Amino acid sequence: MSRFLLYLLQASLLLLGTLVVLMAAARFLLPSLAFHPTREVTATPADAGLRYEDVALTADDGVRLHAWYVPAENARATLLFCHGNGGNLSWRVESLRIFHDLGLSSFVFDYRGYGRSEGSPSPEGIARDARAAWNWLQDRGVASGDIVLFGRSLGGAVALELTRSVRPRVLILESTFASPFGVLHLDFMAPLLRAAVGDIWNSREAAERLTVPTLCIHSPDDGIVPFREGRRLYEAVAGEKAFVEIRGSHNGGFLRSRETYVPALDRFLTEHFGPIRR
Repeated sequence: MSRFLLYLLQASLLLLGTLVVLMAAARFLLPSLAFHPTREVTATPADAGLRYEDVALTADDGVRLHAWYVPAENARATLLFCHGNGGNLSWRVESLRIFHDLGLSSFVFDYRGYGRSEGSPSPEGIARDARAAWNWLQDRGVASGDIVLFGRSLGGAVALELTRSVRPRVLILESTFASPFGVLHLDFMAPLLRAAVGDIWNSREAAERLTVPTLCIHSPDDGIVPFREGRRLYEAVAGEKAFVEIRGSHNGGFLRSRETYVPALDRFLTEHFGPIRR
C-alpha cells in the first residue's frame, strides 16, 4: 500500500471515529440542551382572577402528569396548550388570562419532569404527554372540532407531532421552528444529526401534510428561534394558513405586541368558531 493511501485510510478512520463520537455526544446531550424544566409552581390561574380545576392525568406509559383546566363561561372553543421547553405551567398564567378573555376554555399540562409531573422529559415522552392531554379533553366530552391546538416554541413541534394522529379544528403555532437544527444554525449537518438523535421534531415535514387551518406567529426580534425558522415553517404549511408578525423577544413578544397579538388571535378564532359569546 502506498504511503498516500495509508494516510488516506488513517484520515478516513479518524473522520469516522470523530463522527461516531459526535453522534453519541448529540444523543447524550439532547435532554440538557432541549429541556429546561423547573419544579416549583410559582403561580396559579387564581392569581390572574381565573377559576380553575387542578387535574391529574396519566400518560399511556403510566407517568402521572399535572395540568390545569381553566373554564370560560359560554366558551366558543377549548384550547389545548403545549408550552415551551422552559419552566412549567405556572409560567403561562398570563397567556391563560388572554385566552380566557378571548372566550376560550384552556387546558394546559406539564410535560413529564416539569412542575409537579412525574418522570424525566424526552422527545418520545412529551409526545405521549400531549396525547394524554388530548385524550383527557376527549374523555371530558370536548369534541375534536371544538379544540384549538396551540403550541409555543418547542410546544409547537409537540403540537405538530400530535396532529399526526388527531385532528383539531385549528392549529396555532407561536415562535416555533421548522427544524431544531435550524435553531442551532446546523441545517447543513441535519442528516448526520438526525442519524444520531432520530427524526425528532421534524416540524417542516409535519407541516407539509397539515389539513387544518393554521395560524403562525413569530417575531423578527426573537433571539432564540430565528424569525427565518418561523417563516420556513409557515411556508411549509399545507392548506389554509395565515402569518402574523409581532415584535419583542422569544418569551415576551406576545405581551409586548398585545395590541397586535390579541386582535390577530380573535380574527382567526372568529373565522372558525364565530365571535366571543357574551
